[in-house]
Amino acid sequence: TGVNLTDLPLEVPENFTISTFTDKVTGARVLAGPDQLGNFWVSRTKEGIISSIQVNDQGEVEAISDIFTGLNNPHGLALDPQNGLLLYIAESDKISAVELYTEGTMETLATLPDGGRHFTRTLHFGPDNKLYVSIGSSCDTCIEENEKRASVWVMDKNGDNFMPYATGLRNAVFLANEPVYGDIWVTEMGRDGLGDNNPPDEINILKEGGDYGWPYCYGDQVRDNSFKKGEKEDYCTQTVAPKVKLQAHSAPLGLSFIPEEGWPEDMWLDLVVAYHGSWNRTIPTGYKLMHIRLNDQREVEGRQDFITGWLTEQGEKLGRPVDVLTMPGGVMYVTDDMRGSIYKIEYKKGEV
Repeated sequence: TGVNLTDLPLEVPENFTISTFTDKVTGARVLAGPDQLGNFWVSRTKEGIISSIQVNDQGEVEAISDIFTGLNNPHGLALDPQNGLLLYIAESDKISAVELYTEGTMETLATLPDGGRHFTRTLHFGPDNKLYVSIGSSCDTCIEENEKRASVWVMDKNGDNFMPYATGLRNAVFLANEPVYGDIWVTEMGRDGLGDNNPPDEINILKEGGDYGWPYCYGDQVRDNSFKKGEKEDYCTQTVAPKVKLQAHSAPLGLSFIPEEGWPEDMWLDLVVAYHGSWNRTIPTGYKLMHIRLNDQREVEGRQDFITGWLTEQGEKLGRPVDVLTMPGGVMYVTDDMRGSIYKIEYKKGEV
């Protein structure tokens, strides 16, 4: 097995090391960076704070500063791919942009429906250099009155052309660019109240104009019987089926494709997904990082636990992984909003 330098009983694969990058970011959710100066930015949603994490030449945390405070459930962060000093921020009710390390203030680019059951908004730059925003549903299952909810929207980076992109997504919290075909993959959480093993959580491939079925359908185009018979009876056959079905109530959040440089060959271009963990399952599940193996056609070839131990055999919850950031050179960062930590995972073949 690998090396665990944290104070948690984590199981780590051979040739990998996990350590605590910092444990001083309560409520850590989305991690962005490194920016042009080599620093990271983390949203602390419940705290209303976005903090900068200054890193020294050895890659260690030198200082943490709360730069933007008093925000409305800030969640999504995205650095402009063409300008590593321009940060985009999604609060529950709006999207803003701000020039880092200046006296500049946050400029609002778009407004969003505030609050609701799923109040986190996630930002993501697609391969087309447009900014995508995921807006969760206001409820578990209901007919939304606001068309922006339960969907992913897209806009130009200056805020122009703010348009719907995909609908019927109950809570597609995190997005990632697939490196082979250039699609955007998203994690998606299924509805509650249908038992321990139903419906599956999902990973979907975003298609422009795609309808993923919520609230009338769940899982693999299965019709939700909580709606009246005859209402949207054949609707589910026309919706987009999930790319990958996951254990119900795993609560998949961050997902990241593994680069080739510096990583073991049997992981190249595969997917690592953070399971935040169940809150309403008889026997808890999730609380781990999952490695999903993909072939050249991007079909699932297998899946295996990557790092486990945030859930003990006795069912005690020790942490909840959120965002996953993988980088060339065999380095991965994972946030944990329960512990207020960020973990650093390194591939060190021959060193460990």
